[in-house]
Amino acid sequence: MNIFVYSDESGVFDKGHNKTFVYGGLVFLSKDDKDVACRKYIHAENAVRQSGTFSRKEELKAAAISPGDKRKLFRSLNDYYKFGVVVDQKRVRDSIMANKKSKQRYLDYVFKIGVKRLLQRLILEGVIHPRGIENIYFFVDEHTTATNGVYELRESLEEEFKYGIHNINFSTFYPPLFPQMGSVHLKYCNSATTTLVRAADIIANRIYHDVLEEAPLKPFDNETHRMLITKLP
Repeated sequence: MNIFVYSDESGVFDKGHNKTFVYGGLVFLSKDDKDVACRKYIHAENAVRQSGTFSRKEELKAAAISPGDKRKLFRSLNDYYKFGVVVDQKRVRDSIMANKKSKQRYLDYVFKIGVKRLLQRLILEGVIHPRGIENIYFFVDEHTTATNGVYELRESLEEEFKYGIHNINFSTFYPPLFPQMGSVHLKYCNSATTTLVRAADIIANRIYHDVLEEAPLKPFDNETHRMLITKLP
């Protein structure tokens, strides 16, 4: 089995001016599911364009469309596994916010934990088997990231899912989720040309605004949404 993960973020990671930061995304357990979801989402985007003032080639970002249109796009993803991670920024240590590198390391941690929590849930439910995973493909919305930052995220994901993590300070080893898997692939994508990254943008935006409005977050066991949301720190 191959796993495909698409993600985006919502909010600004800056505790001096923002309360909440969110990652959101989709997880697919086969290429066929991924391809079907892509076609459904494009169909939903076309319906939004036909009922509004958007051109055929205009990118439908969550920040630019109405709440009603966002709900339409979100509903097109009802049948698929979704994850979200909500960061309460006022609880993030000042030392993490001290420089760009420590902030990026923390955000990498937040991202991989959100994906891991969903995959752990699917293992517990018998949907996937930890020794039956061949590869994991991550597709992340592109942003200004140094080459070494891209490498470090891939390495962190590989440790979490394939090799396991040694905590030297506490002489502890955290075993990998998929010890017999092949490779972890990571690609930064332009959302204008990557349909399911645009879908991840809608998910992240939905969670972000639910948190700001103190609306109840949708539970995983609601089959209409199939979403697991993790709160950090």
